Amino acid sequence: MAREVFGNPFRPVTFSPEWRTGTAVALAGQMYESRDFSAMPVLADALQDAGCNSDDILNHCRGPGPHVRGCGVVDLVLGKE
Repeated sequence: MAREVFGNPFRPVTFSPEWRTGTAVALAGQMYESRDFSAMPVLADALQDAGCNSDDILNHCRGPGPHVRGCGVVDLVLGKE
């Protein structure tokens, strides 16, 4: 669970601001507030549609989790990191 929140210190993730689209921010915000992360695969699709090609980010979103509040990807989309 620590990796869910803090990420992998040996493989830092680079997040491009143009991936922070209205759709991605809305999805991430809804998951953050509700603590329901079932839309993580949909967030992956939104990020990919915005040009994200980071396997680390996309695989994390599409992976089984568990996903929790404080998720590094959700925080990146919301500009919390």
